[in-house]
Amino acid sequence: MGKIQVNNIKLYANHGCLEEEAKIGSWYRVDVQVSANLDKSSVTDNLNDTVDYVHLNYVVQEEMSIRSKLLEEVARRILDRFFLELEMITSATVSVAKLNPPIGGNVQEVAIILSKER
Repeated sequence: MGKIQVNNIKLYANHGCLEEEAKIGSWYRVDVQVSANLDKSSVTDNLNDTVDYVHLNYVVQEEMSIRSKLLEEVARRILDRFFLELEMITSATVSVAKLNPPIGGNVQEVAIILSKER
């Protein structure tokens, strides 16, 4: 077994419950970690024998472009796509953070973290 991480994916999106968030948008950071059997790819040096992190990043970008009120819903969609499209994945964790959230204080970010297992 092994893990693949794609960290600090920065995107601009329009998530949130407030109408202003839908219009103006905000910066987000997404981190993903997936577990899979990487024994074969560590020997074959073949991309077909591993989880392609380019594909992981693509899924994150696509799902982040679809507006949601809650970050939980975005993270669930990302996880669902990982498991649908990448059969090698045995478990995954996704963190979606809204940078500088409009919550009336000096807060760097708010984040939700969801995990899923096959």
